[in-house]
Amino acid sequence: MTSFDGKTVWVTGAGRGIGARTACRFHEMGAKVFGLDRQFSEAMPFETLNVDVSDSHAVQRHCSPLLEKNGLDVLVNCAGILHLGAAETLSREAWESSMNVNAGAAFNLFKLVIPHFQRQHHGNIVSVVSNAAHVPRVNMAVYCASKAAMRSLCLSVGLELAPYGVRCNIVSPGSTQTPMLEGMCSNDGTYQNLIDGYPKQFKLGIPLGKIAQPDDIADAILFLASEQASHITLQDIVIDGGATLGV
Repeated sequence: MTSFDGKTVWVTGAGRGIGARTACRFHEMGAKVFGLDRQFSEAMPFETLNVDVSDSHAVQRHCSPLLEKNGLDVLVNCAGILHLGAAETLSREAWESSMNVNAGAAFNLFKLVIPHFQRQHHGNIVSVVSNAAHVPRVNMAVYCASKAAMRSLCLSVGLELAPYGVRCNIVSPGSTQTPMLEGMCSNDGTYQNLIDGYPKQFKLGIPLGKIAQPDDIADAILFLASEQASHITLQDIVIDGGATLGV
C-alpha cells in the first residue's frame, strides 16, 4: 500500500467502529489525521475534533479554520446512525436525524471542501455507505433511504469533481463487527442468524460465512484513497461477503 506521508486526512465518525479504525490506519501509514466526531470515549493516536458534522453551522465554525491551517488531501465520510423499526412506527425525528447524519453530514463537508479541492486540482473522497443502499431491508426503511440518498449524493459530487482530477468513491459494507452491529445483536445466535439469513425478512445470508471486521472495510478505503487507485472514481465497492449477490 502506498504511504500517505505528507497527506492530510479527515475522517468523520472517527470516535468508534469503522471510522476509528480507518483513522488509525491512515495514521499508521504516515498521514496527518484529524478525526471528527461528537465525542471520543478513549484516547486516539490521531488528532481529534469534537464536532457534530450533521450541523452545518458547526462544520463551518470548527472545520473551516482547520482546512485553512492544514489543507486537505483525503476526506473519508464515515459518520452514520441507525434507527430500526417498521416505517409506520418510526418518528419524524428518526427520519430527520437519519437524513441529517447519513446524508446531510456528507453534504455539509462537501460544501466546505469542494472549493478547496477545485482550487488545488487534486483530492480524494471516500464515503462509507451501506449495502442497505442497494437492497431493501425489513425494519430498516429509514436507514436504507438515508444511505441511498448518501450514495446518490456522493456519486453526483464525484461526477462534478472529475474534471478537477478529484476522485470520489464509495464502500458499502454489510454486517461488520462494530458497536452499531453489537447494538442490534443480543447474543452469538443473532450473529449466526445474520450469517444464515432471515428468509421471512427477505434477507439473504452471508456466503463467506462470517461477519466483516473493521479492517476489512478500512483496507478498501485506504486502497481507494491511494495512488494505486489513481484511475478509479465513481465506484461503489460492496463489502458484505456476498450477501447482496453482487447487486
